[in-house]
Amino acid sequence: MAEYAIGDVQGCYDSFRRLLDKIAFDPDQDTLWLTGDLVNRGPKSRRTLRFVKSLGKSAITVLGNHDLHLLALANDINVSDSRFESLWKILGQDDCDELIDWLRFRPLAHYSKGLNTLMIHAGLPPEWTVKKTLRRAKEVEVALRADNYAEFLQKMYGDQPDKWSGELRGNKRLRFIVNALTRIRMLTRDGRIDFSYAGPPEKASSKLTPWFDAENPKWRGTRIVVGHWSALGLVVSDDLIAVDTGCVWGNRLTAVRLDTKPSVTDVRCRD
Repeated sequence: MAEYAIGDVQGCYDSFRRLLDKIAFDPDQDTLWLTGDLVNRGPKSRRTLRFVKSLGKSAITVLGNHDLHLLALANDINVSDSRFESLWKILGQDDCDELIDWLRFRPLAHYSKGLNTLMIHAGLPPEWTVKKTLRRAKEVEVALRADNYAEFLQKMYGDQPDKWSGELRGNKRLRFIVNALTRIRMLTRDGRIDFSYAGPPEKASSKLTPWFDAENPKWRGTRIVVGHWSALGLVVSDDLIAVDTGCVWGNRLTAVRLDTKPSVTDVRCRD
């Protein structure tokens, strides 16, 4: 029985299947940890969703920002960004409603006590413990699974608030949780999320710090698995496994084994 973390597939279905063949994935015994952003940019987002859904409990996927964009578009919420044009191809298909319902019931965070490993799409603010992260994620999950979930999606977009406070309530609170778990990369010196920089950490302003290098974060002591930040590239350490290796940009799709000493398997993306 093997457990693998795989980074952002983003509709690159063919590369995804080649990677699964390369690791000899057996859905009857093995488990995939998928870091979110199953859809967008790549040519086969719908097929990717259908396949991951068919894997049932053999695939654990958390929601990424592009997955949330698909949910918004499916509810006629204006997402004015040309990067999301490929998502329209999923809408209007015979199984669209089924896939959307399946997607909105995915978690924003997944934790394994046995592996002492937490998976989210992007990262964490330093103020959150793992336990509080799961609680905060659950708040958004409840909103997404409600009958009136479109009302939440309507209020989801925006860069404020950009710093956590336990006093946050309502849509501002939920918006910050979404932004932290699905968009965070860099923090300012006073601990605010910086939404403007997406390049490699070593080229960032000295005024910015990668979220995982924050001073004395309360989640420290648990291994964190993320995707989202293709410019960061592959990171495999005791504390962090980052597996967005830019497949959709023609780079590689990567799997890292979690249940043993980490080993890396990847394929060149040709989608």
